[in-house]
Amino acid sequence: MVVGLRNFTERVGDGAGQPVLNADNGEELMHVESGVAIVLGNHPPESPGTLFISTKQVIWLSDVDRAKGYAVDFLSVSLHAVSRDPEAYSSPCIYTQIETEENDADSEGSDSECDGTLDLSKITEMRLVPSDPSQLETLFEMFCGCAELNPEPNDEEEEEHNWIFSADQMEDDATDLYRPIQDLAVYAKEYFLSIDLYKDPTAENFLNEFNV
Repeated sequence: MVVGLRNFTERVGDGAGQPVLNADNGEELMHVESGVAIVLGNHPPESPGTLFISTKQVIWLSDVDRAKGYAVDFLSVSLHAVSRDPEAYSSPCIYTQIETEENDADSEGSDSECDGTLDLSKITEMRLVPSDPSQLETLFEMFCGCAELNPEPNDEEEEEHNWIFSADQMEDDATDLYRPIQDLAVYAKEYFLSIDLYKDPTAENFLNEFNV
């Protein structure tokens, strides 16, 4: 299920604090980077904050407003890359594309902000701009590593590993498995006949098991 970008306000600790992670679900904090500005879509950059990368999600928390923060699951991040092209953006950054439940035609439109309130469900691009550009490669590697921990669900794999069968399926599968064994028994009968073992009790019992 696509979630996309969302508000995140759960913090612990003094000052700017740290995000509350879902430890019960095995979530662990992997990297912290201070002095990171965030740019959502075509909107102006938010005041600098702190970036937290966990095994499940990317979280940005404002350093000046404890009520402001954003998060996106790695499963919703469809692309991430290092961007240093000044024509694409004025500062070096981590560029990400975010999957949303909105149609592409509706996303990033003029209605991504209504009555001064940002509609996060329409945000499909996010830039993370560190105050120290030399940290871009480290951030990119962390993105790559954590993205690998969150592979997209594979419907085909689920079908292959679906071990729940109906009675009809089990009967059909059993028949398919039985046929090659019965064919082998027919060949065995011909062999027993060729060496005069057809009337041997052991051979006879074997052939009777497969009705040949």
